[in-house]
Amino acid sequence: MVSGSFYALLAGLCGAAASLSAKLSLGASFLKQMCASGLRDWSQAHRAEDACDWLDVPLRVLCGGLLLVCNAVMWTFFSKALRHSSSSARATVTTTAANFISSAVFGHVIFEETRDTLWWIGLSLTLCGLLLLHGATPPSLRGDEEDTKDK
Repeated sequence: MVSGSFYALLAGLCGAAASLSAKLSLGASFLKQMCASGLRDWSQAHRAEDACDWLDVPLRVLCGGLLLVCNAVMWTFFSKALRHSSSSARATVTTTAANFISSAVFGHVIFEETRDTLWWIGLSLTLCGLLLLHGATPPSLRGDEEDTKDK
């Protein structure tokens, strides 16, 4: 059986992929630049730019569709994480941390972004909270039943 934490990690990754797709589909010229640099190796420079002018709209529509698919898959994984986790807080914080980390990796690899120190401090605090949540043992159902019988 797959644990709720695994589903929560997948939900965070899909959420970051959805954000990446949105940024690519709505971004000003990044897709066109990526297309031109990719096609430049295959053909002459002016032909690559002409092809990318034509491919810009279909690539944006494709990224928009990918945004919808990633969001649907993310919500599916998140609902499974909620079902299989011992608490909704654990699933939510795990998904959020996975989303932050995945977004940082995608941003650094694809857009060559850097993060401020304050962002890293916030992520560290989120991860500390995540460790506290996962380190705490959930109360057993048997112990709760015994408490209610005594009353």
